Amino acid sequence: MTKKPWISLSGIGVFAVLLLAVAPLVLSDHWLNNLGKYCCWAIAAVGIGLAWGRGGMLVMGQGVFFALGAYSMAMHLTLETAGDRVPGFMVLYDPLAPLPMFWEPFRSTGFTLLAIVLLPVVVAGALGYALFKRRVKGAYFAILTQALAVALATLISSTIRETGGDTGLSDFKYFFGFVLNDPANRLMVYLIAATLLIVCLLAVWQFYRSRFGELLVATRDAEERVRFLGYDPANVKLVAFVVSALMASIGGAMFVPIVGIITPAEIGAAASILMIAGVALGGRASLFGPALGAMAVGWGQSSLGSTWPDGWTYILGLLFVVVILFLPNGLSSLPARLMRRQRPGPVEPPAPAIAPAELEEVKS
Repeated sequence: MTKKPWISLSGIGVFAVLLLAVAPLVLSDHWLNNLGKYCCWAIAAVGIGLAWGRGGMLVMGQGVFFALGAYSMAMHLTLETAGDRVPGFMVLYDPLAPLPMFWEPFRSTGFTLLAIVLLPVVVAGALGYALFKRRVKGAYFAILTQALAVALATLISSTIRETGGDTGLSDFKYFFGFVLNDPANRLMVYLIAATLLIVCLLAVWQFYRSRFGELLVATRDAEERVRFLGYDPANVKLVAFVVSALMASIGGAMFVPIVGIITPAEIGAAASILMIAGVALGGRASLFGPALGAMAVGWGQSSLGSTWPDGWTYILGLLFVVVILFLPNGLSSLPARLMRRQRPGPVEPPAPAIAPAELEEVKS
């Protein structure tokens, strides 16, 4: 094993200590809850880093898979709060209406956990197989995935009686039997989210140093050469796409008990673009860049967005443009650049901001 993987693994260890040991001691309950929310976005961002940074797939519709996990969890928590009764928002529209059939299985804890894992795998597997086998890529792939996020958000907004519509699902009292208002239980939920983020980082670290990781980068940079060597690029990209979708679903599932609400605004095109912006800001091809970038964007949205809601979007846009122009590999590439300037010598060319296969697709 080379030195670089050990450095990355040590970095994950330090990150774990900061999240799991230091943060609960030094942060107030409010900021610890916010940090848990940032961890949920970071989980989804780590998956985007795998699919986009290493696989060259600009996944602009991760809100779809974020929604699958979030609404699966929200439906279970809503039923847990309602008990044997029909959820309150349904009674407002029709006091005598029965519980919809697709809600009933979510009373089960086991079914809910399986849905959080299996739903994104099945949906991403079917979608990815249909697209990658037809060699859909580049801008066409990005637009199509974003269109799916818009369509799903619109569908949920229009089904008020079944999903709560634009107001979403909220007012959760329990989390698998634990009272959410209890500070100890809220700490437990935060620790679960932070632990899942560390596990996702470890999984991606293993992916990057495996033969599959090398094959994924080769598929990004020279897809036709990979096909010529006897590998099917569609299968390689499909695995990365499914893993990315699973991580987005896990992030969405933990987002619900931490934030206490899920609405179509959290899963639509704007939310998906914010995830992409965080990944690009941190550095899409690095291990920690996507997670740290997503957490930074989340902090900006919570802090600056509340005090300056109109200007926050412009700040994010300006920062995104500056990073793309001067740091195409994200803020994670800044330390390496500074070190190279201090020690002049032969410099390796940076990774291309756009994979050659994507560039040919855009030109055509």
